[in-house]
Amino acid sequence: MTTAPAPESTGDSSLIVAARDGDRAAFGGLYARYARMVHGILLARVPANDVDDLVQDVFLRALPRLRDLRDVARFGPWLAAITRNRANDYYRQTRAVAAVTQSLPEDEGELPESNAAPDAEAAMILAFVRSLPETYRETLILRLVEGMTGPEIAARIGLTPGSVRVNLHRGMQQLREKLAEASAGGKMQPGSCSGKNSGPQGKNLLSRRNEP
Repeated sequence: MTTAPAPESTGDSSLIVAARDGDRAAFGGLYARYARMVHGILLARVPANDVDDLVQDVFLRALPRLRDLRDVARFGPWLAAITRNRANDYYRQTRAVAAVTQSLPEDEGELPESNAAPDAEAAMILAFVRSLPETYRETLILRLVEGMTGPEIAARIGLTPGSVRVNLHRGMQQLREKLAEASAGGKMQPGSCSGKNSGPQGKNLLSRRNEP
């Protein structure tokens, strides 16, 4: 996969330098620019109900490590790597918790479900997206859920615009195939592939154009 320097990173340099010196407002500016990217990367990997808390955790982890960032032009890819590592840590922690709860009596080990997805169709589409290869699902979620443009995705995570276009095109192809198969198999209600999704993670998922 080809990578390229993020063109917007030059505008981040002053914020990074100020944040390193303890300027909270500057770090807030970085948060405003990169929160959608972090949210999308996490949503491609962990349960949706836990994403918001993990976004905060990622930035809290990144702040004290800013002094270790040698090339401020690579802030986006650097933050993306921290985000992916946090998602990996999430599953290591989840397995540890599961090992403990499995030893509890059944009525104590079960937790009630909460924050159920208000739109089951959107949740199903998100599940299909998350079943795609990692490269495609991350790019698709950043585009379709977070609303980032192709060039913006490229700038944030350090890919070339051409690589992002390829990932979006191939990812959309695979997603449409999965949706068509599910619809033909009766796993989705009629109209599920029509692009009329309105849930918080799936609003207009298929009606948005997949071009950057």
